[in-house]
Amino acid sequence: VQLQASGGGLVQAGGSLRLSCAVSGRTFSNYGMGWFRQAPGKEREFVGAINRSDGTTYYEDSVKGRFTISRDNAKNTVYLQMASLKPEDTAVYYCAASWFETPQDSSNVDYWGKGTQVTVSS
Repeated sequence: VQLQASGGGLVQAGGSLRLSCAVSGRTFSNYGMGWFRQAPGKEREFVGAINRSDGTTYYEDSVKGRFTISRDNAKNTVYLQMASLKPEDTAVYYCAASWFETPQDSSNVDYWGKGTQVTVSS
């Protein structure tokens, strides 16, 4: 399974970005998908996830109401729409896949994508 994330960049505080993660290799609909991020000097942390069955979503508290995760099974792609961005959202963002589970913790992630940098200027 390969995960390819894209869509990162530099944005001013209050702005928006949409990250995409294209998945190839196995049946996408069998995977719960998630996003994690890692800021310099910090551990990788959970951002949001979406389950494989009914699209239930989960978010880390600091992004609730600002970030939206969605998936398109026909395109084998998961998205992270980020709005009202803050400088503290600056990090490398990683997409993650879990076989028949929802990746809300690094311990149940089966596959990681390469990260995409998001930088929010103040």
